[in-house]
Amino acid sequence: MSDVIARNLDAVRRYTEGDHDPSVLAPDATFTDVTTGERWTGVEAIGRMLDGMYRIAFDARVEGARLIGGEDAVVLEAMFVGRHVGAYADVAATGREVRVPLVVVYDLTEGIIRAARVHFDVASFLRQVG
Repeated sequence: MSDVIARNLDAVRRYTEGDHDPSVLAPDATFTDVTTGERWTGVEAIGRMLDGMYRIAFDARVEGARLIGGEDAVVLEAMFVGRHVGAYADVAATGREVRVPLVVVYDLTEGIIRAARVHFDVASFLRQVG
């Protein structure tokens, strides 16, 4: 494995384990929800979006993460797991536990995340909350 790939994998691992370490994000990083087209630019906006997902709409975590690394991108495949505690996708809090497939493609330059495309399976969420 090349040093670049190892550095990229390490950066995404640090970012996705725990509380999303902002030190590996470029100041102008952009995250895009490919389902809705919503876009967040900058460390603060991305942090607010993640807080909304992991603490406000859900009390959630990522489980079973698998990372696939390359010279300029890393792919995360995992399950988003938690309790639905706040409104999401026009559905009021149900209190139900959900397991939603999640894929994120991170674009990196020298171990710094520049962009991410988030694939969150909303249909799976909707099936689980009825």
